[in-house]
Amino acid sequence: MTRRPPRLIVRTMTVTFATVAVILGVVFVVLVVDARNRVRTAETEKLQVSEGIFTTLEARRQHDQLATITTLAENPTLKAGLDTYAAEAAFAGLEADQEAELRRTVAREADKLAMATEAEVLAILDDHARVFVSAGQLRGQWPIGSTVSLGDNDDNDNAFQGVVVLPANAFRISAVRLQLDARTLGWLVLGASLDDRYARELAMLSHAGVVITVGDRVVARTVPDEISRELASIDSMSSVTRRLNGEEYAIRTLLASGAARIYMLTSVDAAAYEATREAFIALASVALGSVILAAFGSLWLARTLTDPIDRVASAIASSTAAQSYRRQLQPTGSSRELDALTAAFNDLMTGLTTAEAETRAAYIGAIKALAAALDARDPYTAGHSERVSSIAVLIAQQMRLNDAEIEIIRLGALLHDIGKIGVSDDVLRKPGPLTREEFEQIKRHPGLGARILRQGQFLAPYLPIVELPHEQTDGKGYPFGLRGDDIPLAARIVHVADTFDAMTTARAYRPARARAIALAELERYSGTQFDPASVEALRMALPMSAWVEKPQLEELFRRGA
Repeated sequence: MTRRPPRLIVRTMTVTFATVAVILGVVFVVLVVDARNRVRTAETEKLQVSEGIFTTLEARRQHDQLATITTLAENPTLKAGLDTYAAEAAFAGLEADQEAELRRTVAREADKLAMATEAEVLAILDDHARVFVSAGQLRGQWPIGSTVSLGDNDDNDNAFQGVVVLPANAFRISAVRLQLDARTLGWLVLGASLDDRYARELAMLSHAGVVITVGDRVVARTVPDEISRELASIDSMSSVTRRLNGEEYAIRTLLASGAARIYMLTSVDAAAYEATREAFIALASVALGSVILAAFGSLWLARTLTDPIDRVASAIASSTAAQSYRRQLQPTGSSRELDALTAAFNDLMTGLTTAEAETRAAYIGAIKALAAALDARDPYTAGHSERVSSIAVLIAQQMRLNDAEIEIIRLGALLHDIGKIGVSDDVLRKPGPLTREEFEQIKRHPGLGARILRQGQFLAPYLPIVELPHEQTDGKGYPFGLRGDDIPLAARIVHVADTFDAMTTARAYRPARARAIALAELERYSGTQFDPASVEALRMALPMSAWVEKPQLEELFRRGA
């Protein structure tokens, strides 16, 4: 029968574990608060950096746009049309058909300028800042005769840059005066709409959410509607963080012009969650170690206090039990509790070792299953990933790479086409040559594969093989156009293995090529498309029957290589 532990041991362990729990709880609270403060500071600084980048790029864009529009403002046809209109309207009056003809003349010229500048809207204003004509894809939002407010622009300012608000939309504009002999004829305006497309561009640049408001009205956003509406209702932005829809956000005002505002914001709560989760994992590791140490300490302390009592109890017990008990209390310092804890620890370590081996086996099996699932989409490429993996390993072994590098190449080659999961079957299984647009879809698969692998940190060693197996030695590959040794060796090896298997495997639109012809094709483009060392290693790894001497190349290609 198992002996019940004395109450002293229970009390000692209870106090010890309670103390550890309190300390860990306090540490966790401190870590959470510190992590949140750090995240808040980091997100605010990130927005400041993004704001600086936006300000710099926008200043450069406005400078270039102002230079362009200043040149366009010298257009003689525009000036002549506006001058004639102003003169006739002031002195003799204009018939309706005369006015329409003058507007058409100026409108034709404005259309040419709008096409040349690719502007969303190009408008000509008269000397009263009324729209005379407008051009561009958003011309309908600048109706003829509507008045455009150019802010506090005085008579000495020949240019204006800022935001104007029209009934249909808000625009960021650059405007210069149209002058003739020191007389102001009107204004030439280039405008860009502050719409959802503009907001998405800002969001991609800043890696944050963007909200564009005019007054209390949201005109564009990249965040949920309830958040943008609550942000638009704030009268003033006195702090860099605010709670919106129950969540804390770091907010920066990118632009404030009249009633228009452009806000950039990012969720502190979302970022803090990730930081807190990482802190919790780290604390859990510390807690595990602390619990183990506390257990040993409390047991040692309890045993030190109860040894005299145990010796008295053992003297009263039967001789057989006493002999067995004395064997457990040898000067080595062992005891039943310590032996049980040691045995449990050893069992735990054995279980962990077994679990690690099972996890690795499952992980390798998952990689093979992914490769098989991809190959199964097209019967002509069935087994392609396995073959590429085998050929790549042959090349790596011939090049005397170490076992760890060969293992990375073996598993990475199984995944080299994983990005084709994102390519439609119509393109992937097309029986004939691909169109240019279809080939562009295929060229996206290395990037898609890299995005998939980046979701798991343990897949990082295989990332170069998945992302870069279509780079070429001469720099004409994709997706980055890397050259020579800038391409990782593993990617160069898989490139050769992939091409060799593709050429020696039948497709719906062509038969398989002989291994000799495929090898000759690789040698033909060695040093341009393919890594010479990898091609030579493949040549040496293949049986002698597949070798092709250089004098035979021309004859092979004349026969249909």
